[in-house]
Amino acid sequence: MTAVPAIQLADVGKVFAADAGGTVTALANVDLEVVAGEFVALIGPSGCGKSTILRLVAGLDQPSEGSVVVHGGKPETLSRAHKLGFAFQDAALLPWLDVRDNVAMPFRLAGAEENMDRVAALIDLVGLTGFERARPEELSGGMRQRVAIARALVLEPEVLLLDEPFGALDAVTRRQMNLELQRIWSATRTTTLLVTHAVDEALFLADRVLIMSPRPGHVVEAVPVPFSRPRAPALLREADFHALEDKLTEALIPEANDDTISMQPIA
Repeated sequence: MTAVPAIQLADVGKVFAADAGGTVTALANVDLEVVAGEFVALIGPSGCGKSTILRLVAGLDQPSEGSVVVHGGKPETLSRAHKLGFAFQDAALLPWLDVRDNVAMPFRLAGAEENMDRVAALIDLVGLTGFERARPEELSGGMRQRVAIARALVLEPEVLLLDEPFGALDAVTRRQMNLELQRIWSATRTTTLLVTHAVDEALFLADRVLIMSPRPGHVVEAVPVPFSRPRAPALLREADFHALEDKLTEALIPEANDDTISMQPIA
């Protein structure tokens, strides 16, 4: 790449202590770059370290070897500046707060003045105008995830990390959320790294798809997504889309017993 990367992992390794004793190498020799404004998806077999990479980029964990650089510095620096957004499979909304206050929560955590115009604009962007006073229990799963994405964007992060954000949703709702996320990303162009097991989701959303090996995980191939934007649902029925989906699906065959070892990070 000629552009300066917004996210860069160089020769990164991560070793965990196994509960039964010994160690497990989750990541080895990971080289990964994401340029500013790019949407990149990570796919690979279960247990290959996809979510571990997100944690390293977020500064929630440290590599055992190699370096992780985000916007020219340590991930913790970006995190402390509240310029990193994170959305998980579980929306993790506060049940006693309504939509408006859940989206505004990062302002309070950052000790910053609440920008309610920004909150209102994001609620509108994710298609929840009219639900500002609804509490999580009154929302569908897809609506809760929209709130979580708005909350992740409210402080205008330089990097957005998405860890299977729609994994718990039914197929129809997930497809709709893919359309919504594409629309939201197109409006913000936030540098985004998505972890997903859904190959069609990766191809529909990303500029590039990075294929990871079984554990110890490392990037074995970077596949540019050739489809122009915006991408309509009809793309999912095209022969070229299915041909590329078939190629990427081969990366998702897990090794036997890949998820059977319980691990703890080694300091």
